[in-house]
Amino acid sequence: MEAFLDVLGAVSLTLLVLIGLLSGWIASVIAGGHRVRYIVLGVVGAVALPFLLAALGVGILAAGGLIAILIAALIGAVIVLALARMLER
Repeated sequence: MEAFLDVLGAVSLTLLVLIGLLSGWIASVIAGGHRVRYIVLGVVGAVALPFLLAALGVGILAAGGLIAILIAALIGAVIVLALARMLER
């Protein structure tokens, strides 16, 4: 995990957080209400999925570079936001 953090770097981690913020904000605009909750969940998903994939040994992130990590972050944010929306109902 530390190796993944070393490879990721501070700039990439900042980009993951920004993707989560943007995803959460867009979800709050579309779904309405709960803006802070959606933003926090977007950040959690965007940061968690790349780390989870690295912990599981998925090598596509390292091979794909920053673009693959950012796509995984976007997918993670969408998954967490969708799960939160389903649980709200």
